[in-house]
Amino acid sequence: MSEPDPDEDLRWIRAALNLGERSLGLAAPNPSVGALVVKDGIVVGRGVTAPGGRPHAEPIALAQAGAAARGATLYVTLEPCSHVGASPPCVDAVIAAGVARVVAAIEDPNPRVAGQGLTRLRAAGIAATVGPGAEQARRDHIGHIRRVTEGRPSVTLKLAETADGYASGGPNDARLKITGPIVNARVQMMRATHEAIMVGVGTVLGDDPALTVRVPGLDRKPWRVALDTHLRLPLRSRFGTGARDLPTLAIAGPDAPAEAEARLVDLGVIVERVAVDADGHVDLSAALRALSARGVTRVFSEGGPSVAARLIALGLADEVVIFTAEKPLGRPGVAALADEARAALASGGRYPLIEEAAYGPDAMRRWARAD
Repeated sequence: MSEPDPDEDLRWIRAALNLGERSLGLAAPNPSVGALVVKDGIVVGRGVTAPGGRPHAEPIALAQAGAAARGATLYVTLEPCSHVGASPPCVDAVIAAGVARVVAAIEDPNPRVAGQGLTRLRAAGIAATVGPGAEQARRDHIGHIRRVTEGRPSVTLKLAETADGYASGGPNDARLKITGPIVNARVQMMRATHEAIMVGVGTVLGDDPALTVRVPGLDRKPWRVALDTHLRLPLRSRFGTGARDLPTLAIAGPDAPAEAEARLVDLGVIVERVAVDADGHVDLSAALRALSARGVTRVFSEGGPSVAARLIALGLADEVVIFTAEKPLGRPGVAALADEARAALASGGRYPLIEEAAYGPDAMRRWARAD
């Protein structure tokens, strides 16, 4: 083989990352990995983790490549697995295919892998490189990383605010339509890349959201999750009435009324009880662990100002995305974010700003948690 070209490696890894993004929201409980088999500058095989997590990206790409995989380079967004699980280790397939070189964006932090896959490849005489595209790969695989290292899914916190910083008007006001159609379409696509959409019960009571993915031609049904300490969910809300057709989970405190649980269960809502925090709210860490136990790796939180402030304060929000409208509310309303949470974002310490963009007349800012 010719001497590796770092720029070429980065180009192919970026293509593999783009491929892997296609299964975000579908691959749980496994990470959405992208893999390309490249020989003489030509892609001879490609794969992405299948819905439900099996099969993995590497065997799909290698099977497509067939005999052309011998002597080729495998570009993969996460270190190939080396442990026996529901299917044989991916490194076995890589070795058997006769691949000459593997380029992985990042090592797998799963303790069952954690560099062992790369070690096995090198022991088999396969050159292995790690690092190209690592920053983007870590963002794409953050749900898997959090689940195997912290026992929780990743959380993307999304908020919409008026130009003067409000999420809604007064308690008796009609629901605000804050952002325009371009942002609304973007939010639907963001929902589609997560396995759960989470809100607080206050959002259900105030807005009666459907919490569905509404993109023509895209069939995604993420968990609809409500944090509801005392099980106050209205039975006739869209959250309740849609529970027989969509996976729906209410996370309650240990003392929520049994009668309320029974009524929700009759509608098809799954009720899970977890501990409460010092303020008497559902403990967010416990709620996220409960979701992880159900195989969820990526949570999209649209839970309103209270849930948002708690997620930021506890460092449980891995990304914070705020869409700001062009127009102000022009009168007192409900602040989109508490002063303390907004200050945490402005400081750039724990949450550095990583992106700013315009979506028509609306603005988007995105922060990522610094580990």
